[in-house]
Amino acid sequence: MTIDQIKAPIDLEMEVFEQKFEDSMRSNVMLLDKIMHYIVRRKGKQLRPMFVFLVAKMLGEVNESTYRGAALIELLHTATLVHDDVVDEAAYRRNFFSINALWKNKISVLVGDFLLSKGLKLAVDNGDFFLLKLVNDAVQQMSEGELLQMEKARSLDITEDVYFDIINRKTASLIASCCQVGAASVSNNPQLLETVGQIGKLTGVAFQIKDDLFDYGEVEVGKPLGIDIKEKKMTLPLIYALNQVGWWEKKRIIYIIKNQTDSTKKVKEVISFVKDKGGLIYATQKMHKIKDEAIALLNTLPANPSRTSLTNLIHYTIERDK
Repeated sequence: MTIDQIKAPIDLEMEVFEQKFEDSMRSNVMLLDKIMHYIVRRKGKQLRPMFVFLVAKMLGEVNESTYRGAALIELLHTATLVHDDVVDEAAYRRNFFSINALWKNKISVLVGDFLLSKGLKLAVDNGDFFLLKLVNDAVQQMSEGELLQMEKARSLDITEDVYFDIINRKTASLIASCCQVGAASVSNNPQLLETVGQIGKLTGVAFQIKDDLFDYGEVEVGKPLGIDIKEKKMTLPLIYALNQVGWWEKKRIIYIIKNQTDSTKKVKEVISFVKDKGGLIYATQKMHKIKDEAIALLNTLPANPSRTSLTNLIHYTIERDK
């Protein structure tokens, strides 16, 4: 199923949101306004606001609080992406030049700060303090997850438990907050917020495992093949594969990742090792199991077209080809 088909129950809301979001990014500083326009032009699939609106519409009526919550998430998330590109020295984002590639690091950091301040102002001006807390908690978790991953990259010998701790913070926390913001904009039921948060968290974990699997594909899908290996990220397929071999073989592969990933041949050797030891099969099975848990939990909520689209969106997160 395509994104457009999944989005059908919230087509109107997404159209209104795009205009509201663009308006929320305006500045009377010409350079900032130019960069904001560039950011809006290169928007991706907009999965995050889709989660917000589908959850809200499944549980109640979309309102101005829903729009502001979705905009808040996009503003703060876009800020983190701009800062990430500076940290990673990335030249591209979604096949477009990154902000730092076009305007250099100093301007990029200030643009990220501007987006953060816009998000904070949007929430504070409208008294959306609970929504701000939900999104702020996610941004804090994302930052901690990134730092935890950097810390563990030094040893390159992490357990599966640590891996899941990292991706729960880095990826799953944001999708969980999208679902909770959608629910909180139409309901004050704490149990409901807990349920949709768990659905979002499971979906985010499955989404990240899918990203891990892309590293071992046959063609590039928006990120270079083997990039996680080159950046010394311990992903689930690799962790599993290393646990299937003895001490000496494990040490050899870790040595390659630490010291020889400038060599395409050596990266391919690690990819072949992971495939041969069943890492991709294991990660794929784990991803499907987690996705099934998310859908089982979703099925406890009201049945309507928005819930059907949410189910399809969860399927999409692991069936996408990029």
